[in-house]
Amino acid sequence: MRTVSVAVLLCLVSAPVVAQGHAEESLNTRLVGTDDLQARSAYQPLLVTQDGRRILYVGHHAGEARNPLTGAIEVNGTSIVDVTDPGRPVYLHHIPATGGAQGAQMVQVCSGADLPGAAAEDTYLLRANGNQSHEVWAVSDPSNPTFVTTVARMGRTPDGQQNTHKTWWECDTGLAYLIGTVDGWRAPRIVQAFDLANPAAPRRVRDFSLDGVQPDSTGPIPGGSGVHEVVRAGNRLYLSYGTSRDGVLQIVDRERFLTGDPRAAAPLAPSPAGLRFPQVGRLDLPTFWGGHTAYPLLGVEITEYAQNRDQRVRDVLVLVSESVANQCQEPRHVVSFVDITDEAHPWPVSTFQVSEADGGFCGRGGRFGPHGTQWYMGPPFYNRIQVFSWFNAGMRVVDVRNPFDPVEVGYYIPATTPNTDQRCVMIDGVESCKTAIQTNNVEVDDRGLVYLVDRANTGLHIVELTGAAAAILDR
Repeated sequence: MRTVSVAVLLCLVSAPVVAQGHAEESLNTRLVGTDDLQARSAYQPLLVTQDGRRILYVGHHAGEARNPLTGAIEVNGTSIVDVTDPGRPVYLHHIPATGGAQGAQMVQVCSGADLPGAAAEDTYLLRANGNQSHEVWAVSDPSNPTFVTTVARMGRTPDGQQNTHKTWWECDTGLAYLIGTVDGWRAPRIVQAFDLANPAAPRRVRDFSLDGVQPDSTGPIPGGSGVHEVVRAGNRLYLSYGTSRDGVLQIVDRERFLTGDPRAAAPLAPSPAGLRFPQVGRLDLPTFWGGHTAYPLLGVEITEYAQNRDQRVRDVLVLVSESVANQCQEPRHVVSFVDITDEAHPWPVSTFQVSEADGGFCGRGGRFGPHGTQWYMGPPFYNRIQVFSWFNAGMRVVDVRNPFDPVEVGYYIPATTPNTDQRCVMIDGVESCKTAIQTNNVEVDDRGLVYLVDRANTGLHIVELTGAAAAILDR
């Protein structure tokens, strides 16, 4: 009988299982251009039109890489790329994180011509600075940014957590909804509203979260890790809590959020009544799903309902629950479509998922599942095509003209490159490390292009829709 030494057995158990890469895959999409983003782990792409050019600002996760423009090793921060010609992106500048911070995931940009208290010729970048703070930079010359001010430094929760996350900045008013930690609040992510009409002179407006998160509250903490992001449309704020578990969707009246309850002695104080006062509607999710993004599809005319007398036009929220574990070592996450025509009673009406069997995605490596969706709310995509980042399944293109029956009409999965980083996980005592695309976030523009960035260091891909997918766009 053959014998195997204990040492060999230990090697068999502990040695990582490694798989390397995959080629490009697509349906009704075509790659237009790429940039490696200096092989930095990328989170959020934001496209702005600036002095007649199309400039893409990209927030990065923690890490470091060599900047070929300076020759120096720099901690990850913000990449600035000229995509005026999408087939030939030009990398303009990298702003490292400051003060010992790592990464600068979140980016927002406003022109001084839009901000009520800023000089018309200036342009400003608002970004998270690691988990430490939020900063404003002047990017009027995107090749030569200059620091303006620190808007807010993050505090800590009672158990020591510190965080920042996804910010929304209203360029027409200057109001910014920063996400991060405030001393004493029980979740690491709450809303910190600031008036940045003059970006050099921030003014704090209020702190906000669900009742039960404020410093003097007790009992279970609602909304898991707290607010992930705020999305504004008209007089409504759509808040998503929990990211990947214990999620909550909250619809908030923006005017009430800003003015507070006039009957209270301190209208904006974080009392239970004060925090509930702006709420219009709320939906609590199952424990195994979270609220990463709540994106409104407003005024959707549903052809199927054309013969109905009433409610042929619906308001719907796209609600994304984020996948967070490699190789499916978690519940399956989905995108839900929530009817908010009756805002006081939000109700899920459909879901969208990607079939694992179509690509063997659980075995490819990294995360498989949804992360985010576009933020741009203009033509040709709005209320027609929704694009989702799906980690190792790339970007998914979905026809949402009938949100009760969303249909996938295309996808694009970039090829891995030598820059693509491995993702590891322990399964039954064996470490499995695999190289796979990790499409992290996406954005779209008025040219009909999609910008996707990769969490595993593969860079930026610019994609256009073709065939049946392109035919749905509003042109």
